[in-house]
Amino acid sequence: MPPAPTKILCVGRNYLDHARELGNEPPAEPLFFLKPPSALVADGEAIVLPPGVGRVDFEGEVAFVVGRRTRGARPDQGWEALSHVLAMNDVTARDLQRTDGQWTRAKGFDTFAPAGEPVPLSELRARGLDPARLQVETRVNGELRQSGGLEQLVFPVPELVAWISGVMTLEPGDLLLTGTPAGVGPLSPGDEVEVRIPGVGAVRNPVRLGGTDPAVRV
Repeated sequence: MPPAPTKILCVGRNYLDHARELGNEPPAEPLFFLKPPSALVADGEAIVLPPGVGRVDFEGEVAFVVGRRTRGARPDQGWEALSHVLAMNDVTARDLQRTDGQWTRAKGFDTFAPAGEPVPLSELRARGLDPARLQVETRVNGELRQSGGLEQLVFPVPELVAWISGVMTLEPGDLLLTGTPAGVGPLSPGDEVEVRIPGVGAVRNPVRLGGTDPAVRV
C-alpha cells in the first residue's frame, strides 16, 4: 500500500459541464485547493453531516497517488510521478463554500474525503486499460447521478502534476483528485453514496447526521 498522504490536492471546475452547472466558467489556470488528511475515511465508513452547515454535496472523482517525490515536473513527466489510482468523493459543504469566500472549511470536515482502495497503474496497463481514459460514476441510493471521464478534463492529469509540482513538492502517498463531472447534488442522512471507476474499484459510504457519536467531533 502507498504511504499515508501528507496532503490531498484537489482541482476545481476541471469539467466544463460541472463548472457551468454551478454558474462558473472554467479557470484559465488550474484552480487548486487542499483537503486535510484528517478528512479521509475508507469504504463503508460514514460520511458525517455536520449540524448547521446547510447543503452538503457529493462529488465523485478519479484520484491518483503520488509515487515519487516530485518537484517542477514537465507535463510530459506527469504520469511518471503517479503510482496508483482510486475512487474518491470530494464531499463539500456547498453553502459554506459560497459564503466563506475560500474553500478550506467547506472541504475540510472530518469524513469529507472517502477513498477507495488504490490500484497500481502498472496493473491497469497490464490489463490494457489507459489511465488517461478512465471513467467515473456516482450513484446515490443506487441511482446514477454523475458520469464522466478523464478525456473531458479541461486540464489533463499530466498538466495538473506539472502545475502543482511547480508550486509545492509532491511527496509519495499524496493524493491528487482530478475534478468532478456534472450532476453533483445534496446528501441526506440515511443515503448511501457510491463512487465507482469501472475497471478499478469503488468507494461506498452511508451518510448520517453528526452530533450523536462522541467519537466523531463535528
